Amino acid sequence: MSGDKTTSNRMPVNELPPSTGYSRLLTKRQLAEMAFSVRDLSKYLGTLKIKMRVRKILVITKIWDKATILYTNELVDWLLSDYTVYVQDILKEDESFNEEQLLVKHKSGRDKLKYWNFDLCEEHPQMFDLVITLGGDGTVLYASRLFQRIVPPVLSFNLGSLGFLTKFDFTNHEKIVRSLVDEGAIVSLRMRFECTIMKSTERIDDKSNSNPRHLGSEILDIVESDVTHEPDKTFSILNEVVVDRGPKGTMCMAELYVDDEHLTTVEADGVVIATPTGSTAYSLSAGGSLVHPDIQGMLVSPICAHSLSFRPLIVPDNAVLRVGVPYGARSSVWCSFDGKDRTELNQGDYVTISASRFPFPMVQSKRLGSDWFDSLRMTLNWNQRQQQKAYTNA
Repeated sequence: MSGDKTTSNRMPVNELPPSTGYSRLLTKRQLAEMAFSVRDLSKYLGTLKIKMRVRKILVITKIWDKATILYTNELVDWLLSDYTVYVQDILKEDESFNEEQLLVKHKSGRDKLKYWNFDLCEEHPQMFDLVITLGGDGTVLYASRLFQRIVPPVLSFNLGSLGFLTKFDFTNHEKIVRSLVDEGAIVSLRMRFECTIMKSTERIDDKSNSNPRHLGSEILDIVESDVTHEPDKTFSILNEVVVDRGPKGTMCMAELYVDDEHLTTVEADGVVIATPTGSTAYSLSAGGSLVHPDIQGMLVSPICAHSLSFRPLIVPDNAVLRVGVPYGARSSVWCSFDGKDRTELNQGDYVTISASRFPFPMVQSKRLGSDWFDSLRMTLNWNQRQQQKAYTNA
Protein backbone atom coordinates (compact mmCIF):
# COMPACT_ATOMS: atom_id res chain seq x y z
CA MET A 1 0.00 0.00 0.00
CA SER A 2 1.36 3.40 -0.92
CA GLY A 3 2.12 5.99 1.69
CA ASP A 4 -0.76 8.32 0.82
CA LYS A 5 -3.53 5.87 0.03
CA THR A 6 -6.35 5.59 2.52
CA THR A 7 -7.27 2.35 4.24
CA SER A 8 -10.96 2.82 3.50
CA ASN A 9 -12.92 1.56 0.52
CA ARG A 10 -13.39 4.33 -2.08
CA MET A 11 -12.46 7.34 0.06
CA PRO A 12 -10.43 10.37 -1.10
CA VAL A 13 -6.67 9.82 -1.04
CA ASN A 14 -5.82 13.28 0.29
CA GLU A 15 -4.23 13.58 3.71
CA LEU A 16 -6.86 13.57 6.45
CA PRO A 17 -6.77 16.04 9.35
CA PRO A 18 -5.76 14.81 12.82
CA SER A 19 -9.36 15.29 13.98
CA THR A 20 -10.59 12.43 11.79
CA GLY A 21 -12.84 10.31 13.96
CA TYR A 22 -12.26 6.82 12.56
CA SER A 23 -8.98 4.96 12.24
CA ARG A 24 -10.18 3.24 9.07
CA LEU A 25 -10.11 6.65 7.34
CA LEU A 26 -6.43 7.23 8.12
CA THR A 27 -3.74 6.79 5.51
CA LYS A 28 -1.16 4.04 5.87
CA ARG A 29 1.41 6.63 6.94
CA GLN A 30 -0.93 8.10 9.54
CA LEU A 31 -1.67 4.63 10.93
CA ALA A 32 2.05 3.89 11.22
CA GLU A 33 2.72 7.22 12.97
CA MET A 34 -0.19 6.66 15.32
CA ALA A 35 0.96 3.14 16.20
CA PHE A 36 4.52 4.34 16.81
CA SER A 37 3.31 7.21 19.03
CA VAL A 38 1.12 4.91 21.14
CA ARG A 39 3.97 2.38 21.54
CA ASP A 40 6.44 5.11 22.53
CA LEU A 41 4.04 6.72 25.00
CA SER A 42 3.10 3.37 26.53
CA LYS A 43 6.75 2.47 27.18
CA TYR A 44 7.34 5.89 28.73
CA LEU A 45 4.31 5.66 31.01
CA GLY A 46 5.36 2.19 32.14
CA THR A 47 8.52 3.59 33.75
CA LEU A 48 6.99 6.23 36.00
CA LYS A 49 4.06 7.15 38.20
CA ILE A 50 1.56 9.72 36.96
CA LYS A 51 0.04 12.16 39.40
CA MET A 52 -3.67 12.55 38.80
CA ARG A 53 -6.07 15.16 40.10
CA VAL A 54 -9.06 13.02 41.02
CA ARG A 55 -12.37 14.72 41.71
CA LYS A 56 -14.99 12.71 39.81
CA ILE A 57 -14.97 8.91 39.91
CA LEU A 58 -17.17 6.60 37.86
CA VAL A 59 -17.87 3.19 39.39
CA ILE A 60 -18.77 0.21 37.18
CA THR A 61 -20.05 -2.89 38.92
CA LYS A 62 -21.71 -6.22 38.15
CA ILE A 63 -25.29 -5.06 38.63
CA TRP A 64 -26.72 -8.60 38.50
CA ASP A 65 -24.58 -9.82 41.43
CA LYS A 66 -25.93 -8.88 44.86
CA ALA A 67 -22.62 -9.44 46.67
CA THR A 68 -20.82 -7.07 44.29
CA ILE A 69 -23.51 -4.42 44.80
CA LEU A 70 -22.88 -4.61 48.54
CA TYR A 71 -19.18 -4.03 47.86
CA THR A 72 -20.21 -1.08 45.69
CA ASN A 73 -22.13 0.40 48.60
CA GLU A 74 -19.03 0.02 50.82
CA LEU A 75 -16.78 1.67 48.24
CA VAL A 76 -19.15 4.56 47.52
CA ASP A 77 -19.70 5.12 51.24
CA TRP A 78 -15.96 5.68 51.63
CA LEU A 79 -15.47 7.71 48.43
CA LEU A 80 -18.27 10.20 49.12
CA SER A 81 -16.21 11.83 51.86
CA ASP A 82 -13.79 13.27 49.29
CA TYR A 83 -15.07 12.70 45.76
CA THR A 84 -18.05 13.07 43.49
CA VAL A 85 -19.09 9.52 42.65
CA TYR A 86 -21.09 8.26 39.67
CA VAL A 87 -22.79 4.85 39.79
CA GLN A 88 -25.04 3.22 37.20
CA ASP A 89 -28.56 4.63 37.17
CA ILE A 90 -30.14 1.20 37.64
CA LEU A 91 -28.73 1.12 41.19
CA LYS A 92 -30.78 4.13 42.24
CA GLU A 93 -33.73 1.91 43.17
CA ASP A 94 -31.71 -1.13 44.23
CA GLU A 95 -32.26 -2.20 47.84
CA SER A 96 -28.79 -3.70 48.17
CA PHE A 97 -27.13 -0.46 47.12
CA ASN A 98 -29.35 1.46 49.59
CA GLU A 99 -29.10 5.03 48.33
CA GLU A 100 -31.16 6.35 51.25
CA GLN A 101 -28.66 5.06 53.82
CA LEU A 102 -25.78 6.72 51.97
CA LEU A 103 -27.57 10.07 51.75
CA VAL A 104 -28.46 10.01 55.45
CA LYS A 105 -24.86 9.28 56.42
CA HIS A 106 -23.36 11.88 54.07
CA LYS A 107 -25.15 15.22 54.38
CA SER A 108 -23.58 16.48 51.16
CA GLY A 109 -24.30 13.21 49.39
CA ARG A 110 -27.15 14.59 47.31
CA ASP A 111 -24.67 16.80 45.51
CA LYS A 112 -21.85 14.25 45.32
CA LEU A 113 -23.69 11.01 44.54
CA LYS A 114 -24.69 10.97 40.89
CA TYR A 115 -25.77 8.41 38.32
CA TRP A 116 -24.44 7.56 34.88
CA ASN A 117 -25.90 5.95 31.78
CA PHE A 118 -24.60 5.09 28.32
CA ASP A 119 -25.46 8.47 26.85
CA LEU A 120 -23.57 10.40 29.55
CA CYS A 121 -20.42 8.31 29.08
CA GLU A 122 -20.61 8.56 25.30
CA GLU A 123 -21.15 12.33 25.22
CA HIS A 124 -18.93 13.43 28.13
CA PRO A 125 -16.13 10.89 28.75
CA GLN A 126 -13.69 13.67 29.64
CA MET A 127 -15.68 14.63 32.75
CA PHE A 128 -14.44 11.56 34.70
CA ASP A 129 -10.98 11.56 36.26
CA LEU A 130 -10.95 7.86 37.15
CA VAL A 131 -12.98 4.72 36.47
CA ILE A 132 -13.17 2.00 39.13
CA THR A 133 -14.48 -1.43 38.13
CA LEU A 134 -15.76 -4.01 40.61
CA GLY A 135 -16.03 -7.47 39.09
CA GLY A 136 -13.99 -9.63 36.77
CA ASP A 137 -12.52 -9.39 33.30
CA GLY A 138 -16.00 -9.02 31.82
CA THR A 139 -16.52 -5.83 33.81
CA VAL A 140 -13.29 -4.41 32.36
CA LEU A 141 -14.50 -5.27 28.85
CA TYR A 142 -17.77 -3.54 29.69
CA ALA A 143 -15.80 -0.40 30.58
CA SER A 144 -14.12 -0.55 27.17
CA ARG A 145 -17.51 -0.93 25.50
CA LEU A 146 -18.86 1.99 27.51
CA PHE A 147 -16.08 4.35 26.38
CA GLN A 148 -15.76 3.83 22.64
CA ARG A 149 -13.38 6.74 22.13
CA ILE A 150 -11.66 8.62 25.00
CA VAL A 151 -11.19 6.35 28.04
CA PRO A 152 -10.34 7.65 31.55
CA PRO A 153 -7.74 5.67 33.54
CA VAL A 154 -9.29 2.40 34.75
CA LEU A 155 -8.58 0.91 38.19
CA SER A 156 -9.91 -2.67 38.41
CA PHE A 157 -10.65 -4.58 41.62
CA ASN A 158 -10.94 -8.35 41.37
CA LEU A 159 -14.38 -9.56 42.44
CA GLY A 160 -14.87 -12.01 39.59
CA SER A 161 -13.91 -15.58 38.73
CA LEU A 162 -10.69 -15.40 36.69
CA GLY A 163 -9.36 -11.90 37.19
CA PHE A 164 -6.62 -11.77 34.56
CA LEU A 165 -7.26 -8.08 33.87
CA THR A 166 -8.23 -7.15 37.42
CA LYS A 167 -4.99 -6.50 39.29
CA PHE A 168 -6.10 -5.23 42.69
CA ASP A 169 -7.57 -6.83 45.82
CA PHE A 170 -10.73 -5.08 47.04
CA THR A 171 -9.79 -5.80 50.66
CA ASN A 172 -7.18 -3.03 50.39
CA HIS A 173 -9.28 -0.61 48.31
CA GLU A 174 -8.85 2.37 50.63
CA LYS A 175 -5.07 2.05 50.73
CA ILE A 176 -4.87 1.50 46.96
CA VAL A 177 -7.00 4.52 46.04
CA ARG A 178 -5.16 6.78 48.51
CA SER A 179 -1.82 5.65 47.11
CA LEU A 180 -3.02 6.32 43.56
CA VAL A 181 -4.10 9.87 44.44
CA ASP A 182 -1.18 10.77 46.71
CA GLU A 183 1.74 9.00 45.02
CA GLY A 184 0.54 8.59 41.44
CA ALA A 185 -0.36 5.63 39.25
CA ILE A 186 1.43 3.39 36.75
CA VAL A 187 -0.66 3.31 33.59
CA SER A 188 -0.46 0.81 30.74
CA LEU A 189 -1.96 1.86 27.40
CA ARG A 190 -3.62 -1.28 26.09
CA MET A 191 -4.08 -1.49 22.34
CA ARG A 192 -7.67 -1.57 21.10
CA PHE A 193 -9.11 -2.40 17.69
CA GLU A 194 -11.49 -0.26 15.73
CA CYS A 195 -13.81 -2.54 13.77
CA THR A 196 -16.24 -1.31 11.11
CA ILE A 197 -18.83 -3.44 9.37
CA MET A 198 -18.96 -2.64 5.66
CA LYS A 199 -22.21 -3.57 3.94
CA SER A 200 -22.33 -4.36 0.24
CA THR A 201 -24.47 -1.94 -1.76
CA GLU A 202 -26.84 -3.23 -4.42
CA ARG A 203 -26.04 -2.54 -8.07
CA ILE A 204 -28.45 -2.26 -10.99
CA ASP A 205 -26.94 -5.24 -12.79
CA ASP A 206 -26.79 -7.47 -9.69
CA LYS A 207 -30.02 -9.28 -10.59
CA SER A 208 -29.05 -9.88 -14.19
CA ASN A 209 -25.76 -11.52 -13.14
CA SER A 210 -24.23 -10.23 -16.38
CA ASN A 211 -21.22 -8.85 -14.55
CA PRO A 212 -20.48 -11.01 -11.47
CA ARG A 213 -19.03 -9.11 -8.53
CA HIS A 214 -15.70 -10.01 -6.94
CA LEU A 215 -15.15 -9.10 -3.28
CA GLY A 216 -11.37 -8.85 -3.58
CA SER A 217 -11.53 -6.43 -6.48
CA GLU A 218 -13.94 -4.20 -4.58
CA ILE A 219 -11.93 -4.26 -1.35
CA LEU A 220 -8.71 -3.42 -3.16
CA ASP A 221 -10.44 -0.77 -5.31
CA ILE A 222 -9.51 -2.51 -8.55
CA VAL A 223 -13.02 -2.45 -9.98
CA GLU A 224 -14.12 0.82 -11.58
CA SER A 225 -17.56 1.45 -10.18
CA ASP A 226 -19.56 3.62 -7.88
CA VAL A 227 -19.42 3.06 -4.12
CA THR A 228 -19.49 -0.69 -3.56
CA HIS A 229 -19.77 -0.69 0.24
CA GLU A 230 -21.17 1.55 2.94
CA PRO A 231 -20.07 1.60 6.60
CA ASP A 232 -22.61 0.28 9.07
CA LYS A 233 -21.60 0.00 12.74
CA THR A 234 -18.21 0.73 14.30
CA PHE A 235 -16.90 -0.79 17.54
CA SER A 236 -13.78 -0.23 19.66
CA ILE A 237 -12.77 -3.51 21.30
CA LEU A 238 -10.17 -4.55 23.84
CA ASN A 239 -9.95 -8.32 23.32
CA GLU A 240 -10.96 -9.71 19.94
CA VAL A 241 -13.24 -9.77 16.94
CA VAL A 242 -14.50 -13.22 16.00
CA VAL A 243 -15.82 -14.21 12.58
CA ASP A 244 -17.49 -17.64 12.72
CA ARG A 245 -20.07 -19.90 11.09
CA GLY A 246 -22.81 -18.89 13.52
CA PRO A 247 -25.75 -21.24 14.14
CA LYS A 248 -25.23 -23.07 10.83
CA GLY A 249 -23.61 -26.50 10.80
CA THR A 250 -21.58 -25.78 7.67
CA MET A 251 -18.07 -24.38 7.77
CA CYS A 252 -17.31 -20.69 7.51
CA MET A 253 -15.85 -19.40 4.24
CA ALA A 254 -14.29 -15.94 4.32
CA GLU A 255 -11.53 -14.00 2.59
CA LEU A 256 -8.78 -12.44 4.71
CA TYR A 257 -6.87 -9.39 3.46
CA VAL A 258 -3.88 -7.61 5.02
CA ASP A 259 -3.48 -4.10 3.61
CA ASP A 260 -3.30 -4.56 -0.19
CA GLU A 261 -2.64 -8.31 -0.03
CA HIS A 262 -5.00 -11.25 -0.11
CA LEU A 263 -3.59 -13.32 2.75
CA THR A 264 -5.74 -16.44 2.63
CA THR A 265 -9.19 -17.94 2.29
CA VAL A 266 -10.54 -18.95 5.69
CA GLU A 267 -12.24 -22.35 5.50
CA ALA A 268 -12.82 -23.22 9.12
CA ASP A 269 -15.28 -22.81 11.96
CA GLY A 270 -14.05 -19.23 12.06
CA VAL A 271 -11.12 -16.95 12.78
CA VAL A 272 -10.14 -14.85 15.81
CA ILE A 273 -8.42 -11.48 15.35
CA ALA A 274 -7.10 -10.53 18.79
CA THR A 275 -5.17 -7.75 20.49
CA PRO A 276 -2.21 -8.62 22.76
CA THR A 277 -4.58 -8.12 25.71
CA GLY A 278 -6.96 -10.62 24.10
CA SER A 279 -4.16 -13.16 23.55
CA THR A 280 -5.06 -14.76 26.90
CA ALA A 281 -8.77 -15.09 26.02
CA TYR A 282 -10.53 -16.75 23.05
CA SER A 283 -7.36 -16.55 20.93
CA LEU A 284 -5.51 -18.73 23.45
CA SER A 285 -8.27 -21.35 23.36
CA ALA A 286 -8.01 -21.35 19.55
CA GLY A 287 -4.26 -22.12 19.73
CA GLY A 288 -2.92 -18.57 19.48
CA SER A 289 0.28 -17.48 21.20
CA LEU A 290 0.53 -15.59 24.47
CA VAL A 291 1.65 -12.04 23.69
CA HIS A 292 2.86 -9.47 26.22
CA PRO A 293 0.64 -6.33 26.10
CA ASP A 294 3.69 -4.11 25.46
CA ILE A 295 4.24 -5.94 22.16
CA GLN A 296 1.87 -4.26 19.75
CA GLY A 297 0.49 -6.58 17.09
CA MET A 298 -2.62 -8.20 15.65
CA LEU A 299 -3.08 -11.93 16.27
CA VAL A 300 -4.77 -14.10 13.64
CA SER A 301 -5.89 -17.51 14.96
CA PRO A 302 -8.10 -19.94 13.01
CA ILE A 303 -10.84 -21.89 14.78
CA CYS A 304 -10.83 -25.59 13.82
CA ALA A 305 -9.33 -24.96 10.38
CA HIS A 306 -9.99 -27.39 7.52
CA SER A 307 -6.27 -27.33 6.74
CA LEU A 308 -3.43 -28.63 8.88
CA SER A 309 -1.11 -25.86 7.65
CA PHE A 310 -3.35 -22.92 8.67
CA ARG A 311 -1.36 -21.87 11.74
CA PRO A 312 -1.75 -18.74 13.92
CA LEU A 313 0.31 -15.69 13.01
CA ILE A 314 0.94 -12.12 14.21
CA VAL A 315 0.94 -9.07 11.92
CA PRO A 316 2.12 -5.51 12.69
CA ASP A 317 -0.16 -3.12 14.53
CA ASN A 318 -0.17 -0.63 11.65
CA ALA A 319 -1.76 -3.17 9.29
CA VAL A 320 -5.39 -3.06 8.23
CA LEU A 321 -7.17 -6.42 8.19
CA ARG A 322 -10.37 -7.13 6.31
CA VAL A 323 -12.42 -10.29 6.69
CA GLY A 324 -15.23 -10.64 4.16
CA VAL A 325 -17.76 -13.09 2.76
CA PRO A 326 -17.20 -13.73 -0.96
CA TYR A 327 -20.18 -13.29 -3.25
CA GLY A 328 -20.03 -16.96 -4.18
CA ALA A 329 -20.09 -18.26 -0.59
CA ARG A 330 -22.77 -20.83 0.21
CA SER A 331 -23.86 -19.11 3.41
CA SER A 332 -23.38 -16.02 5.54
CA VAL A 333 -21.09 -15.77 8.57
CA TRP A 334 -21.42 -14.07 11.94
CA CYS A 335 -19.20 -11.51 13.63
CA SER A 336 -18.91 -10.57 17.32
CA PHE A 337 -16.92 -7.88 19.11
CA ASP A 338 -15.55 -8.71 22.57
CA GLY A 339 -18.32 -11.31 22.70
CA LYS A 340 -21.09 -8.74 22.12
CA ASP A 341 -23.00 -7.07 19.29
CA ARG A 342 -23.26 -10.26 17.26
CA THR A 343 -23.92 -9.33 13.63
CA GLU A 344 -24.58 -11.35 10.47
CA LEU A 345 -22.34 -10.73 7.47
CA ASN A 346 -24.02 -11.63 4.20
CA GLN A 347 -22.34 -12.32 0.87
CA GLY A 348 -20.32 -9.26 -0.14
CA ASP A 349 -20.10 -7.83 3.40
CA TYR A 350 -16.83 -7.52 5.29
CA VAL A 351 -15.40 -6.14 8.52
CA THR A 352 -12.33 -3.90 8.58
CA ILE A 353 -10.02 -4.07 11.61
CA SER A 354 -7.31 -1.56 12.49
CA ALA A 355 -5.58 -0.19 15.58
CA SER A 356 -7.76 2.32 17.40
CA ARG A 357 -6.64 5.89 18.01
CA PHE A 358 -8.03 5.53 21.53
CA PRO A 359 -6.11 2.95 23.62
CA PHE A 360 -7.36 1.63 26.95
CA PRO A 361 -5.42 3.06 29.95
CA MET A 362 -5.20 0.46 32.72
CA VAL A 363 -3.79 1.23 36.16
CA GLN A 364 -1.06 -1.32 36.94
CA SER A 365 0.42 -2.50 40.21
CA LYS A 366 4.00 -2.79 38.86
CA ARG A 367 6.20 -1.02 36.33
CA LEU A 368 6.73 -2.17 32.73
CA GLY A 369 3.86 -4.62 32.77
CA SER A 370 5.63 -7.15 34.99
CA ASP A 371 2.32 -7.98 36.70
CA TRP A 372 1.31 -9.65 33.40
CA PHE A 373 3.78 -12.43 34.19
CA ASP A 374 2.28 -12.72 37.67
CA SER A 375 -1.15 -13.18 36.08
CA LEU A 376 0.21 -15.95 33.83
CA ARG A 377 1.56 -17.86 36.79
CA MET A 378 -1.21 -17.19 39.32
CA THR A 379 -4.31 -17.06 37.11
CA LEU A 380 -3.53 -19.40 34.23
CA ASN A 381 -1.12 -21.59 36.23
CA TRP A 382 1.25 -21.27 33.28
CA ASN A 383 3.79 -24.13 33.06
CA GLN A 384 3.12 -25.27 36.60
CA ARG A 385 3.89 -28.93 37.21
CA GLN A 386 5.52 -31.18 39.74
CA GLN A 387 9.25 -30.80 39.35
CA GLN A 388 11.38 -33.72 38.29
CA LYS A 389 13.08 -35.38 41.23
CA ALA A 390 16.86 -35.53 41.47
CA TYR A 391 18.72 -38.84 41.35
CA THR A 392 19.52 -40.34 44.71
CA ASN A 393 22.98 -41.78 45.25
CA ALA A 394 23.06 -44.70 47.62
